[in-house]
Formats: sequence, C-alpha cells, structure tokens
Amino acid sequence: MIQTLSDALQERGYETLTPVQEAVTAPDLEGADMLVSAQTGSGKTVGFGLAIAPTLLGPDGRFEGAAAPLALVIAPTRELALQVKRELSWLYAKAGVVMASCVGGMDMRDERRALERGAHIVVATPGRLRDHIMRGSLDMGNIRAVVLDEADEMLDLGFREDLEFILGEAPQDRRTLMFSATVPKSIATLAKTYQKDAVRVQTVAEQTQHSDIEYLAMNVALRDVENAIINVLRYYEAPNALVFCNTRAMVNRLTTRFSNRGFSVVALSGELTQNERTHALQAMRDGRARVCIATDVAARGIDLPNLELVVHAELPTSFETLLHRSGRTGRAGRKGVSALIVPAKSRNKAQRLMKMAKINAEWVSAPSAEAVQARDAERLLQDPVWDMPVEEGEAAFVGELVGRYSAEQIAAAYIRLFQARQSAPEELADPGGAPDPRPSEAFGPSVWFSVSGGRDQNAEPRRLLPILCNAGGITKDDIGAIRIRQSESFVEIKAARADDFARKAGEKVEGGATLTRLAQAPDFSAGPARSSGAPKRREPRPAREATDKMPARPRPERSRPEGAVSERKPRQKPDRPQPAKPGKDRKAGNEPSEKRAPAAKPAHKKAKAEAPRPAAPATAPATATATPKPKRPKFDASDPSKRIERPGSKPGKGKPGARPGKPAGKQGGKPFGKPAGKPSGKPGGKPSGYKGGPPRRK
Repeated sequence: MIQTLSDALQERGYETLTPVQEAVTAPDLEGADMLVSAQTGSGKTVGFGLAIAPTLLGPDGRFEGAAAPLALVIAPTRELALQVKRELSWLYAKAGVVMASCVGGMDMRDERRALERGAHIVVATPGRLRDHIMRGSLDMGNIRAVVLDEADEMLDLGFREDLEFILGEAPQDRRTLMFSATVPKSIATLAKTYQKDAVRVQTVAEQTQHSDIEYLAMNVALRDVENAIINVLRYYEAPNALVFCNTRAMVNRLTTRFSNRGFSVVALSGELTQNERTHALQAMRDGRARVCIATDVAARGIDLPNLELVVHAELPTSFETLLHRSGRTGRAGRKGVSALIVPAKSRNKAQRLMKMAKINAEWVSAPSAEAVQARDAERLLQDPVWDMPVEEGEAAFVGELVGRYSAEQIAAAYIRLFQARQSAPEELADPGGAPDPRPSEAFGPSVWFSVSGGRDQNAEPRRLLPILCNAGGITKDDIGAIRIRQSESFVEIKAARADDFARKAGEKVEGGATLTRLAQAPDFSAGPARSSGAPKRREPRPAREATDKMPARPRPERSRPEGAVSERKPRQKPDRPQPAKPGKDRKAGNEPSEKRAPAAKPAHKKAKAEAPRPAAPATAPATATATPKPKRPKFDASDPSKRIERPGSKPGKGKPGARPGKPAGKQGGKPFGKPAGKPSGKPGGKPSGYKGGPPRRK
C-alpha cells in the first residue's frame, strides 16, 4: 500500500481493512476496470479511494500540481457527494490532494472558479457535472479514472442519459469503476458498454444482508404508530437515530410532534435547500440533534458515526429501499437496530418485503411505558457518576444537603430531576385486539340553555362546542345534547356546572350570540333536528290526474271553430312541383326536398295530432277567427323570374332543389340572410369559403 495512504488510515484508527477494501486493492486488479457489489456500510468509499490511488499518484505517493482533474467520482445525491468528498479529503490529505465538488443546489460560479484554479479529484452529481462539461468549464482531457458510486440508484433516479454523456466525453484509456449494492441487468449493460474487460468483484459479506444489524418488526395498533416511535426512541436512547417516512408531509408532522415532546430533532427532505440539509446533518454529527426525520433522500450514502437506531415509521415501497434505509446503521463493524413499525393492516406487506430482502426479523411488541421506565432505571444505575469520588469543590454543598435532607429525599429528588429531562413514554393499546370502546355513562341531571342563532346563521355543533367551553369554563364532558333549530339552538349542561357556566358565560358569548337559561327542557316533539347544511326535503309532488297526462297515440283531432283558417300550411298537391328551399338540403346531398323525410318536431313544442285533417277550403271567408301569420315569400327555383344565375354561367342548368350559386359582389344576395361578401375567384366559379353546403340561415 502507498505510504501516504497507509499513514492516513493509521491516524484514522484503521487497524484492518474491510473485505471489500481488501478485494479492490488486490495486486492483480491494479489498473483494471471493476464492477463491485457490496452491502451498504462496508467501506466502499475508502475502498475505491485505495483502488484508484496507483492510477493517480506519482512514484513518491503524492499528487503533482493541481491542473485539469485526474479523477471523477459521481454520486446520485448531494449529501452522498459531499460525504465522499470529506472521506477522500482525509484519505489523500498527506498526498497533497486538491478536491472540488460540483453538486446541484450550490453556486455554480464558485464551482467554476474552483475548477479554474485546478483540482485533482472532482466529486459531482450527474446533472451538475454534465452542465459543467457542456459549458466548457471542466476539462476532461486528463481524466484517468471515473468512479460511479451507487450506480444502481443513479439509474433508478433517471440519470442514465447523463451518465452515458459523461462517460462518452471521458478519454477512452481511462479506468472505470462501478460500485453498487446490487447488480441488476441495467448495471450489467452499462458496464458492458463503457468498461473494458471489467472484473466482477463480489465480497463474501454480500451473501448475508447486514449481519451487524438487528431487525425488529414491531406490532402496533394503527392509532399508536406515532406513540410507538416515541417509545422506541426513549427505550434505546441512541446517540443518533434516523426515522424514515415516505412523504414530506409525514416528515413535517413527526418533526413538529417530536420537537414538542422534547426531542432534539432535525428534518431532512427534498423540499429543503442544500444549505439546510448540510446544517441538519452537521447538527447530528455535532450532537446538537439526536433524531433525524427523513424521507428516502437520506437512505443513500449518509454516514453518521454514532447512528445506532433506524426506525421505519412507514414501510418502504421496495426491499431495496428497506436495505438501504437499514444500512445507515451497523456500519464498519458497529452494531445497530432497524425497527419496522408494522400496523395490523400492513403485516403481510412487511413479511413480503423482508422475504424479498432475505431478512430474518424478530416479531416483537413495541416497548411499553413500563419497559421504557425500567430501561431508564437501568441506565441510571449504570451511570459512572456513582463511582466518582466527591470533589473538593462539591464537599461543602454535599454536606449541606446531607444535613438538611434525608437519604430518601435526596434520592427522590435526583430521580425526579432525571425524569424531568426525559420525554414521558406513551401508553400503547393491544395491537391484536380492537380499541377499547369508550364507556358510556348516564349524563345525569341537566339544565337547558338557548343560544340565539340556528341553521339560518350556519350554526353547527362542532362550532358551538368550543365557544361554549371557552365562555363558561367547562369541558366537553359537561355538555350533553346540542339541538340546532332554524333560528335558535339549545344546549344541555350538567346541573352541577350550570350555575358556574351561566355566571362565567354571561348573556353574550363569542360572536354576539345571546345565551338564555331555560326553566325547563324545550319541546322537541316536532321531530329530530335536521343537521346544519343538509339539503331541504322536498314535499312529495301530488300525482297527476288522468286529464293531465299526454294523450296516447293516435291523438284525437283538435276541435276548430267553423270557418277558421289553419295556421298549418296545407299539403302540396301531387301535380304541383315542390319548390326548392335553401338551407333544407344540406345533409341530404342536395337532393330534391320532396324525396326527404319530414323532420321531426322539437320535443319542447306542443304536440300536434298525427291524424290527417282535411284541407281548408279555398273559399274560406276573409274574417277568420284564427288569422295566419304573414310569411316571407319563398324562393321558387321553378320560377325562371326568381332564379339567381351566376355571372358567366349558362342559364337553365342545375337540378330542381340544388343549391343556387352565390352571386359575386353585391348582386342578388341571399334570400334569407345578409348580403353576400366580397367576390373571389374566377367569374362563375365557387365563392370564397364554399364547403359544399347551402348558406346558413341567420
């Protein structure tokens, strides 16, 4: 091993290398492309740092002057990229390394200036690295090695196109190392395309998933999920703990609740800026925070040195995510606990995930309040403070306490002070049984009050209840029935609290409503009150009489005064040709109108009898009771004097009923509409906008 790297490992406390580190640093693999699969937390970052060292360092084990980058390390997330940069910085510190990072969410101008000053190794995310290459701010000419960390995750996140572009821009004689927890078909295809005779490296530790992690599947009731997480955190009291959620909304919810319960908690999700993420992780490393609530954005590559507990508040969507979540603990030989919170309805899903992940989890109940308190007592007695002698500066105060208080009082005070610094555990229901029903007790003697305002004022029990509680200084248990009427509401109050309620509430409550004490219970015999906002019930419509029903077919002939003229046009005689009517033959393909079936009357018009009626006599008297409405003169195509001829066309052409040609300019005009528009085209041709149909009637 190169001396500068060996010294760095010794200073870091490395006595032996992990299996994956030993595998990638084998002498026969020096200079070769590698496809490495190893479990999370096996030391892959230090492993590929040692693997590419002979390719980057000079004979003396040091870097030459910083110029164009010599190596690229690509990671899927910003957090993992920054972590890799920190690991490689101390590993190559004695070799004089200059590091640079190109990650999304950071100032691109600062990154460009760092690249211009020169760097030996660049750690980047795929998208930002591609941007720098396309903008010409990153020189790829001297690249000797490219490392893809968590390659499977990058493909899952949709970075295939970016990776192919980056690998295509790198020199052909480079080394390419791919590190992945699993090697699916997509990774194998990528390796075959962009690697040269890659060596497959598979460690023995891969065969047993996370042997240093204790998996616990905890049965909880559905309503006790959050309470169970609180008890788990209190039971283990880990220096660092990760609580994984599936959504940002759940992260925000748990962060708020745990913060209110006294936990030192930070959040980590995709909606945070890079600066906020960095501060959250730094708070965990410094000890200012002990619990991190995160989405799966933190499941990849996050390394917290004192992380001993991982809690799955919500089950992951795949077994790969389960492994990567759990892999945040039990790293580098340290022990860890991965607890899955499993409600009864999710038991089958949990079993399926663990079977696919090849995990043997122990099914247990979530820690109860008694178990948490017993664990607190055990930790208290094991505290090394009991074995420490009394210091000189403490002797006077200790003597004063002993002289003033008994041993029992001092011990009780110490226990109370210890418990005050801890969050109280939660009582959990039996996960196997149904929740205990709330016992129903008789309300007892009561007094009724009336409140002005009812359904007309949008009064509702859920709005009225807090108003009455705040005004009268009572709880919801002191209120019985609430009845909402149209313009008034009634409230039942326990008789024991009625006087106190009336005195505190007064005559006016919130919103200006008037409160009145009733001498007796109101009369609700009119029926149950309809809830506010419910639709009004319609009165049943009386059944129609027989005379109101539509007459059955055939309809009887309508009676008509003698000598009245019908408003209906008489039928055409067979020996008289039917005139063509513009606008009636559009859908019939310009056929004569007498061949078309009569159109059906609209449904909204008054039905007329279908039975044939005799035609009105031609000698009808002029003084008819029903005067016909005057109608416009109809266009008659059979009349040569009324026929419209196209300019330049031969007269007498066309079939009866065919669409007449539109005149050019303002000559003629439409029979029923506005004058024709401007002429277009050749004389005698089709007018502008002609679509094969007659003009639309306005």
